[in-house]
Amino acid sequence: MVCLLAKKIIKNHSDYENADVRRKYGILCGSAGVFFNFLLFVFKAIFGFITGSVSMISDAFNNLSDAASSIVEILGFKFASKQADKDHPFGHGRLEYISGLVISFLILLMGFELFKSSISALCNPSVLEFHLPSFIVIIAAVLVKFYMYKYNHSIAKKINSVAIEAAAKDSLSDMISMAVVIAALFLDSKIPFPVDETAGIIVSVFILKNGIEAARETIDPIMGKPVSQKFVNEIERIVMSHEPICGIHDVVVHDYGPSNKMVSLHAEVPGDEDIFKIHDVIDNAEWDIQHQLGCVAVIHMDPVDLNNTKLTELKHFLKEKLPQIDPNLTFHDVRMVPGQTHTNLIFDVLKPKSCFLSDSELSDAVTKLVQNDYPDVFCVINVDQNFVEEM
Repeated sequence: MVCLLAKKIIKNHSDYENADVRRKYGILCGSAGVFFNFLLFVFKAIFGFITGSVSMISDAFNNLSDAASSIVEILGFKFASKQADKDHPFGHGRLEYISGLVISFLILLMGFELFKSSISALCNPSVLEFHLPSFIVIIAAVLVKFYMYKYNHSIAKKINSVAIEAAAKDSLSDMISMAVVIAALFLDSKIPFPVDETAGIIVSVFILKNGIEAARETIDPIMGKPVSQKFVNEIERIVMSHEPICGIHDVVVHDYGPSNKMVSLHAEVPGDEDIFKIHDVIDNAEWDIQHQLGCVAVIHMDPVDLNNTKLTELKHFLKEKLPQIDPNLTFHDVRMVPGQTHTNLIFDVLKPKSCFLSDSELSDAVTKLVQNDYPDVFCVINVDQNFVEEM
């Protein structure tokens, strides 16, 4: 139903990178979440009070919190789509992440309250009677939650939304918690054990677990989670398709929201080429990144000497030997200053997250490696950090 509605009411519904399309998908998913969760709350609350089931009432209020979360989701998508202004020059896209964080806090709060009420009920247990209408309501709720998981998960993948994916995982965990409620309805009156009260505790634990996972998924992009190597490879493919660019390094991606990323990088170009020609090449590379990946790109031009045989030899040496220190160690910006008694080799070493050496220890290790084969070469090393994800 939701996917069919999307095709009917969202213009260019398959253009998932379009900010307006993403906003409409987010509002549609949130509206569907409000409708379904409030419907489930009403039916579960009614039959929970009729049967006196603590676990069913707990799950009903979980659905009410889910409906409130869906409202926050709608507001997050609505405000995140606002254009950049004087106070927010990079737009408001991160509000989608913040709305997801608010949702996770609401889930955690509800889980904590339900845990306390279940513990209280466990101290004063009561016998639960099985009622067929209640059982039917729970089965129907499982089917509804399964449907909500399917459409949320599908749309989250299409538009790359952590907020909607969190809603999908919430629905999936709700299905598991309702299975516990079903077990309580069958077993509570058959065995001398407080099954219903225990089930209420289990449901609250699932809610808390879901809240923690949702918080982690929304905090990561706010704190600056690195982009995937696949995304960096796409940037490299686009830039390197422009001759005579011969290498890239210092790739940094700033995430201001799912549809608002800014890329900066250094592009290596032959130092003897015409500067106006190179400037035109850099402009074209920036344009292609913007239109193929939807990112604003800023490229710094680094001239390199391709005709110096000694420098080329030293570059090949570094490429072959540096992995002995760390397999993910790379370098860039290599320059050579020859002198009468020695040669200064100036370059940057890109320190990966896997390297546990300090900057000074790493610099000393690289220097020793070079001077073992080239005792007349003095290394001047700047240790830089790797800002992209290592695969």
